[in-house]
Amino acid sequence: MTDASRERAAGRRRPRQSDIARVAGVSQAAVSLILRGTPSGMALARETRQRVLDAAEELGYVPDPVATRLASARNAMLGLYTFSTTFPTDVAHSYYPVLAGVEEEAAAQGQDLILFTGSARAAARAQDPAAVRRVRVADGCLFFGRHVPEEPIRRLVEDGFPFVYIGRRDEPGVPYVGADYVPASAQVVARLVAAGHRKIRYLREHDQAPASADREEGVLKGAREAGLDTRGLVATTDGADADALLGGWLAEGVTAVVVEQTDTGAALAGLGAAVGRAGLDCPGDLSLAVLGAATGTRGRAPGGGAAFSGFDVPMREMGRDAVRLLLELIAGSPGAATRRLLPCEPVEGGTIAAPRPPKKHT
Repeated sequence: MTDASRERAAGRRRPRQSDIARVAGVSQAAVSLILRGTPSGMALARETRQRVLDAAEELGYVPDPVATRLASARNAMLGLYTFSTTFPTDVAHSYYPVLAGVEEEAAAQGQDLILFTGSARAAARAQDPAAVRRVRVADGCLFFGRHVPEEPIRRLVEDGFPFVYIGRRDEPGVPYVGADYVPASAQVVARLVAAGHRKIRYLREHDQAPASADREEGVLKGAREAGLDTRGLVATTDGADADALLGGWLAEGVTAVVVEQTDTGAALAGLGAAVGRAGLDCPGDLSLAVLGAATGTRGRAPGGGAAFSGFDVPMREMGRDAVRLLLELIAGSPGAATRRLLPCEPVEGGTIAAPRPPKKHT
């Protein structure tokens, strides 16, 4: 058992900074500077900072949010931390507009941004509270990425640290700015039905995330409202079995497919490739709608054809509004709506048309 473990097991009271100082072998002042993320604390030796953080973690130290706020001085710096394994710097990346919106609004509000680089080892460090705790050097932090480590985020909520997640979350107490996928997805199905489609399939990835759950809920809602049979409506894929799925659907008489678009793009890429290999024309042979319009060349049907129909996710505005909400939380503004969903803009595109009449056999 480590010294920190013995301290925690022996004591029943809430751990204090003096306990951390004793276990880490440093002064209480050093502990305070390090845990508050002050410039003086960050200037201390890396080994010293790590000993303090390790001791705090083992002791289960939770700072008093009131005392922390009273002691803190704002420095007009906002953190930006992604749980995505690759930071989105490519303009074609689905998260890139989020970054653009964040930067635009931060600049307009006179705020600097601190990029936390934990995402390079996101998968390995996702459950490491110390990796997330570093964001306390900023006044508050913005988080995004499909998967969230629950324990470190829960601790931020309990500590009262100001943060905003970009994208809807289910965890209690997590402030967020997300996209309103449910009505937008239902409207896409309604559009297909209005065009004459009755046999529709929805293709999504195996991966589970609130955004995926919301899209599926919207598709099912739209189908039920149109009186469609929802049995077998939803299929999941990693892209590898798209040819088999497409072949089965065509044999069943399916005339339209709705596809989830995510940061990986696996479902859309897999189906698009299968449509191309089958020599099908969109929308002549098959109508195709995308929930979250793709960008660049990926935003067009196979063969460089028409732009995808569906809806656009307000990524840029989500980034901007997340900054505004974070600043409200930092300022302690009363009555701020801490969970916001922004509407998705319909995209006309050119991949939805009336289903082609069945061929007559002579």
